[in-house]
Amino acid sequence: MIKFLRIRNLATIEDIRLDLDPGFSVLTGETGAGKSIIIDSIRLVCGEKSSADLIRTGRAEASIEAIFTRPDAPALDGSGDLVLQRQITTDGTGRAYFDGVLTPAKKLREAAAGLVDIYGQNDHIFLLRLESHLDYLDAYAGAGPLRRETAEAAQELRRLAKLKAEWTAKERERRQRLDFLGYQIAEIEKADLKPGEEDDLRARRNILKNAEKISALVDRALELAYTGDPAIAGQLAGLQHAISEIAAIDPSFDEWSAALGPFSIVVGELADALAKYRDGRDGTADSPEAVEERLSLIESFKRKYGGDIKDIRAYLASIKSESGDLARIQDKLSQVEADIARTFAAYASRARALSGRRRDAARELEERIEKEIGLLGMKKARFHIRVEGGPVDAPERAKDGGIDDVEFLISPNPGEELRPLRRIASGGELSRIMLALKAVGKESSGAETLIFDEIDAGIGGKTAEFIAQKLRSLARTHQIICITHLPQIASFADQHFKIEKSVEKDRTYTTVQKLAFDERVDEIARLMSGSRITDAALESARDMIRHNTGIGKAGRG
Repeated sequence: MIKFLRIRNLATIEDIRLDLDPGFSVLTGETGAGKSIIIDSIRLVCGEKSSADLIRTGRAEASIEAIFTRPDAPALDGSGDLVLQRQITTDGTGRAYFDGVLTPAKKLREAAAGLVDIYGQNDHIFLLRLESHLDYLDAYAGAGPLRRETAEAAQELRRLAKLKAEWTAKERERRQRLDFLGYQIAEIEKADLKPGEEDDLRARRNILKNAEKISALVDRALELAYTGDPAIAGQLAGLQHAISEIAAIDPSFDEWSAALGPFSIVVGELADALAKYRDGRDGTADSPEAVEERLSLIESFKRKYGGDIKDIRAYLASIKSESGDLARIQDKLSQVEADIARTFAAYASRARALSGRRRDAARELEERIEKEIGLLGMKKARFHIRVEGGPVDAPERAKDGGIDDVEFLISPNPGEELRPLRRIASGGELSRIMLALKAVGKESSGAETLIFDEIDAGIGGKTAEFIAQKLRSLARTHQIICITHLPQIASFADQHFKIEKSVEKDRTYTTVQKLAFDERVDEIARLMSGSRITDAALESARDMIRHNTGIGKAGRG
């Protein structure tokens, strides 16, 4: 339950604090006074989407703080209290805190899950959507896990059906595609492109373009090194001989004599390499036409199959794999069909089990809803849940929700046949049925807070009193907070807050006051008779509070 709520700088609220007790609390006030702002603040602190437009004019941020008591999920300090805080800023950098720790807003939603359930005046639209009927029945039946398993099987069937369609289409195109892939594979394999080949060919082309210059330079180098007169080799031999003779007389030249030896060897090896290079070029020189033809082939393959030789080889590997897949397409189709049969059997089993659970739960729920709406003034009404299961005969008809269509039917008056609730129920009947569904769905839940935002819209008289009695009954196990305009509902509350709006110095302020007994009498009299409050209205209001709550009687309140 909510123990404490503080709201600052939210719309017309500057700073208000509410200390809330267990039981049944009502909020009343003129239209536009700011009652719904308080409910909106609870939504925000529970992690719902915020907007900078909610911030009070002239303020940089709005903040909401709420303290919840939840004995089954104590806070970190062991007190049993959960503290949720939300700050909304004009620049959009809002912050959220859980027990004082900065956290994403979605974490507030997780922390607040199960703490608060808010039912607004338009929430009866829930009853007008058939998928909501199915969702409610499944939640009541505790069929969530089984429904998820059914949905997973249906989704897997759709995936397999898509895969089967792809392989079937490939089967039709298989021969044509295999011929085409065979041609490409043969062409690329025949070309036998090697990594680095293109760079090597470009280097060879450059050599061929400069063949004449290279030949002249090779001849000149040979002449200088070995064949010329004088040649470096001969000069080095003479120098080495002279130094050796000096060293024979003066040993200090031994080192120099030894050092000249490698130079002679290098020059000799260079001359040999030059000669072989010249002879090799004369006998086996590359053909410029062959090099250009090979480079042209590589360019054409790059345009057809990839950006470079590496890409072409990768493409070859991929089409070989595809060709292999196409060659095995019948095997793959058979495997997919076997997978579909296996998955469909699992789907059918789960869908039938889910349908059975729904039918069992529907019979029990019908009785409970009829009892609840009877307590809300619809004593002769009949309520029925139609569960119509379709055939489980084809994988393509598998649905995430299983085989059933679910719809709530009602006969509001004796002698009338059951008809779709979404078509014939009035606004007041929808409100009562919605409250009954809420009551049945929450009876087994823990001590949490149920908030009803103007559930009384469009009703009055005895219907309002029935709803008030139901809310008070729910307050035995839940904290109930209700915004209302009806004195019948307000008179049943354990505590009563009045919301007022005032203007001071051109600024609008919303304030909240917890009413004492006499103040409650005045407020309920106002709800009964408007701004002109009579003695009779005051007396009637006093009697209503005393009768409905016992407050104000001797020894009470």
